[in-house]
Amino acid sequence: MDVPSNGGLLYHEVQESKLCAVHCVNTVLQGPFFSEFDLAALASELDRKERQMMLEGGAVSDDFLRFDSEESHNVSMDGDFSIQVLQKALEVWDLQVIPLDCPVAEPAQIDPELENAFICHLQDHWFCIRKVDGEWYNFDSLYAAPEHLSKFYLSAYLDSLKGFGWSIFLVKGNFPKEFPISLSEASNGFGQWLSPEDAQRITKSYNMAQSAPNRTDLPQSSSDPSMIYREDGGFSDMEDEDLKAAIAASLMDSAPAGTAVDTNKDQ
Repeated sequence: MDVPSNGGLLYHEVQESKLCAVHCVNTVLQGPFFSEFDLAALASELDRKERQMMLEGGAVSDDFLRFDSEESHNVSMDGDFSIQVLQKALEVWDLQVIPLDCPVAEPAQIDPELENAFICHLQDHWFCIRKVDGEWYNFDSLYAAPEHLSKFYLSAYLDSLKGFGWSIFLVKGNFPKEFPISLSEASNGFGQWLSPEDAQRITKSYNMAQSAPNRTDLPQSSSDPSMIYREDGGFSDMEDEDLKAAIAASLMDSAPAGTAVDTNKDQ
């Protein structure tokens, strides 16, 4: 009998700034494998390769000049990452990210329960739906804890998301079996390890607080696929300025010599 991954615990990250892509990647991997600085470095490398490919394609065109004058196409100044960055991060662990509407993903469309993970995206929000020890959970970082999904509900939920315009990607490959939980204190600081029972208790308490009368200070549950996500733009005074510095450094590294990057551009 297989030993449960991570000792049967669930790894969850709660929303920080606009770092949902970081949270999404880490919950796919079930451990704090990546920080925002790691993804910023990947974004910088992708920007560099994109510029190089355009230059190798021939003469400098108006399209290239327009592309070259813009900020990064793979990360915004406040930390919103592209699907290419998520794909690159998961490739490090030999995982493929495949659009669910591709022919190669047809078996997952027919019976998603046989798979292990899905990534969902709408506007500027990413989240992961992941099977852990045979059970499905919604690891949306806007949740206080992972939300259990029944096998029957999984297919209906994915269909609902697609109907409301969400892009869904299948993740395939050999997923990491565990992350050394003893190292979690040295991780990115966003995550927590929860037993399924604790996750259920936190979710129940959170949902009760949401439904309580005269409570308007809690975010709406993202289990409603009709909700249009728009994460809070900009940074609060309490947020770490190191993130801005890392993103700015990423953009400077990927910009050609002599190109100025406006790090004060309004979002």
